[in-house]
Amino acid sequence: MRKVVLITGASSGIGLALCGRLLAEDDDLHLCLACRNLSKARAVRDTLLASHPSAEVSIVQMDVSSLQSVVRGAEEVKQKFQRLDYLYLNAGILPNPQFNLKAFFCGIFSRNVIHMFTTAEGILTQNDSVTADGLQEVFETNLFGHFILIRELEPLLCHADNPSQLIWTSSRNAKKANFSLEDIQHSKGPEPYSSSKYATDLLNVALNRNFNQKGLYSSVMCPGVVMTNMTYGILPPFIWTLLLPIMWLVWLFHQKPESLNPLTKYASATSGFGTNYVTGQKMDIDEDTAEKFYEVLLELEKRVRTTVQKSDHPS
Repeated sequence: MRKVVLITGASSGIGLALCGRLLAEDDDLHLCLACRNLSKARAVRDTLLASHPSAEVSIVQMDVSSLQSVVRGAEEVKQKFQRLDYLYLNAGILPNPQFNLKAFFCGIFSRNVIHMFTTAEGILTQNDSVTADGLQEVFETNLFGHFILIRELEPLLCHADNPSQLIWTSSRNAKKANFSLEDIQHSKGPEPYSSSKYATDLLNVALNRNFNQKGLYSSVMCPGVVMTNMTYGILPPFIWTLLLPIMWLVWLFHQKPESLNPLTKYASATSGFGTNYVTGQKMDIDEDTAEKFYEVLLELEKRVRTTVQKSDHPS
């Protein structure tokens, strides 16, 4: 039986590269591309099948910044499959990043230069907006839409006899200082992306605490410094030539999920000689805070589901 892998945000950037890498490792997979743009998704599917004709590739329309779209897409997934082996929670946005050139050049000549390049801390701020669901766009796209997707797909994911795995695209930019339980959507701060990624790390820990016994495991990873449509415009082109893009997302694909540490973030890295490897970094996570955050998300889910149901059944 083919393993089934669902990837959000699969039509470009890291998600697109991940599809190719996964099929290069195992072309007997069934990839399901959960994408907002169907025309781009169809083009990706055709390209993947041209290079891996023995694979199976299907498409589900899904915009994780729209709860109605997530619920409808999840229903289609449940009609297509009996189970999911891997769910890559990859789709995300970094809206209108503002580059602080002065902070960048000051950082180049400081002891924090490597930290600055790997996290963008201090040199990027973003302007967030509000979605049709009344939620902060970065929060809903990067985290909450995926949370609702997991909740919808629980019947396909929770099998104690054959574990499934959630794999989140997190970031080294996930900073505890940018997250607050009193403002989980980061509506009052200038770092919504960092906040959403730290929230991802918190949710990852809570999911493991609540679902490992049901056969569902969660991991977070950082793909490293990569050039995508989301990041390329942030820095001037000459600066990107100084950075080496690294990605090893498929490493987690080969690990037994129960052997991974839920408090560790797995990051792509490279040696000075160009050798790629994966490094584990203990996350700055308090497990009680993670559980409280999970409870807050469950309460928010109750409130927004009423809105979604009204949208599906207008009077």
